[in-house]
Amino acid sequence: MTNAWDYTRLAAPTTRPPYAPAAMDRLLTAVGPCRAAVIGAGTGHLALELLARGCEVDAVEQDSALRDIGRERTVDSPRAHWHSGTAGLPGARFGLVTFGCSAGLRAFYEACRLLGGHGRVACVRNRRRLDDPLQAEIEALIRSRVPGYIGARPTCQAAAIDASGLFGKAVRFEEPIVHRVPVLDWLASWRSHAGLQRQAGARFYEVVFEIEDLVLRHGVGTIEVPYTTLGWTAEAPS
Repeated sequence: MTNAWDYTRLAAPTTRPPYAPAAMDRLLTAVGPCRAAVIGAGTGHLALELLARGCEVDAVEQDSALRDIGRERTVDSPRAHWHSGTAGLPGARFGLVTFGCSAGLRAFYEACRLLGGHGRVACVRNRRRLDDPLQAEIEALIRSRVPGYIGARPTCQAAAIDASGLFGKAVRFEEPIVHRVPVLDWLASWRSHAGLQRQAGARFYEVVFEIEDLVLRHGVGTIEVPYTTLGWTAEAPS
């Protein structure tokens, strides 16, 4: 599996929201501390959550800049192992295999191979909550500049997991979390928003500057951004 988008220029900010602790606890309820494969590990957000809950983590990331940040963030854990690429780990030894919420059939076949007939597959993401007035205003601004923008709308992976025929029925889980972060740091994270850059193209920085202007009108300090940690998990057939 390959990823055509180059994230190298977008690797620096690490101000992404953490995953909701309750969601991570629910994810591990069925498998407990286990050996977990995090495919598309990025800068290590999910890897850190799994390590904190006693897992041995093989984090796979093809972008070297993201991978270097992830290694640095997990350097104190001997249970963290980083790999270059998008797949290719030895199989039949993992209790949990995770992806973001853009996994397709090839990813599910890879998960099935890695699980070797036991454990669970999971897709996890954070989604900004648009019932917050400021976030709704930002979303409206983006959609007015980028027609057809696919952003904070929910992406359901249950149908994709079930359609693969490789696992038991997918179960959805979600939990809220409020991300408290300095305003300027949060705005910097928009400059590394790969999805927005892909869709906005040449207008990307124009849109980002408008977001910055909008947010800074509310003042400089700490911003509270509500998110939902949203995921789907399914059991591998034994």
